Amino acid sequence: MSFPYRLIATDLDGTLLRSDETVSERTRAALAAATAAGAAHIIVTGRAVPWTRHILDDLGYEGLAVCGQGAQVYHAGEHRLLTSVTLDRQLAGLALSKLEAEVGPLALAASRDGLEGEVIVGPGYQVQEGPLPIVSFDDPTELLSAPLNKVYIQHPDLDDDALTGIARATVGGLVDVVLAGPGVVEILPLGLSKATGLSLAARRLGVKAAQTIAFGDMPNDIPMLAWSAHGVAMANAHDALKAVSHEITASNEDDGIAVVLEQLLP
Repeated sequence: MSFPYRLIATDLDGTLLRSDETVSERTRAALAAATAAGAAHIIVTGRAVPWTRHILDDLGYEGLAVCGQGAQVYHAGEHRLLTSVTLDRQLAGLALSKLEAEVGPLALAASRDGLEGEVIVGPGYQVQEGPLPIVSFDDPTELLSAPLNKVYIQHPDLDDDALTGIARATVGGLVDVVLAGPGVVEILPLGLSKATGLSLAARRLGVKAAQTIAFGDMPNDIPMLAWSAHGVAMANAHDALKAVSHEITASNEDDGIAVVLEQLLP
């Protein structure tokens, strides 16, 4: 008996990575055993390539990765960007104007396109602690001055779920809005999701949705889990993802991916 799926799709933060940004030996071993049994492992993350590359290199990961919430398909072994979708900056500006008219001033950041694309951060935007490089800006025109994959929004009073809900109701016809992590609400090109990026990468690998198992923890993982034959939510997942998953495993701190893979391994 071989491994029952041909593709294992894993989110990074809160899923494959523990809180210290490492992957446990148990999870590495389970993924290695599954790939030895015939499955491909693909990382599907909201992080853009520059914020993902160091983790892939540390893992010795040489396959395809879907980055930037589905915007980028990246070949880790060749350090090459295969596809990249950018946000229409005119639409983004319109969406932000409409949203601020509804909720008041937002704190903003953005992920610039490309292999070396910087994350630029405006006044008041709270960046999570970590080793990720950022560039600060004060002039509002800087935000939309170069091609972007996405814009990050924060509000001084609204929590993540409330901000996501109001943004979708206000500008959902212009852009997509996703909650990707604590304090990380994103504006994306309309129709873009982890599922669109994963389907592109899967096609390159000759694999179908029916042959895929996917793991995630946040609402931005919902399209990916829905696309896959079997969707697994981590114990630490957002309730919205748990509600649509086929299975709930242990947390990212407790090797939740390995728990499922070990049961599936021959």
